[in-house]
Amino acid sequence: MIHDPENYNDEVREAEKIERARILSSFFYSGIFVCILWIVQFIQYAFETDLSSFGILPRKISGLSGILTSPLIHADFSHLISNSLTIFLLLFGILYFYRSSVIKVFFIIYILDGLLVWIFARQSFHIGASGLVYGFAGFLFFSGVFRKDKRSIALSLLIVFLYGGMIWGILPTDPQISFESHFFGAVIGLICAFIFRKNDPAEKYEWEEENDDDYDKDYDDGKEPEDAEIDDDAEPDDFRRNY
Repeated sequence: MIHDPENYNDEVREAEKIERARILSSFFYSGIFVCILWIVQFIQYAFETDLSSFGILPRKISGLSGILTSPLIHADFSHLISNSLTIFLLLFGILYFYRSSVIKVFFIIYILDGLLVWIFARQSFHIGASGLVYGFAGFLFFSGVFRKDKRSIALSLLIVFLYGGMIWGILPTDPQISFESHFFGAVIGLICAFIFRKNDPAEKYEWEEENDDDYDKDYDDGKEPEDAEIDDDAEPDDFRRNY
């Protein structure tokens, strides 16, 4: 098949435009969520108040509201800083690579992690977005395990490289850390990765698919690709050998 160079360039430019829009929107929405966390923390600081009582208090009716509010509350700025960049990058990854699943994944992890903490965790106030961090990381990692396409596998390996040490956070090593939130978040992320494993397949633009079809068709017809012309009359020694 012969491609019209002008149409081909239009398709490439359109693909680049879509790519830029996706990057910008992923950056924007991830940034908005992190900004909300910082606004809540500045409110605590400015009014010299402690919002920990709005966290999750397990098995108390008054603590149910914490399912919605606890991820937005942090003990101090160091606690928030430790979560901010990580949650931004992980949420950006889900927004960019798994666009049709991101809203469902976000709210399933957000609500179920808090609910399971309320049912099973220790009797104390649980605050912070760490459960979301573990949920998002679990989703991104196990998506590569279940999907097995190159893009998802590469993303899984990146998660292991950057955040592999987080595995220790699901163990009860520090009484001040809500390991329950970490554990439940990771488990829910795994479940979401399995449920949505068929969503958002690795994309190919039209011009990429046409190139692949042409290449496959040549071999299906018993022909070499068009750019690999071979002289049938040439002697064996006339062929170039690459090692």
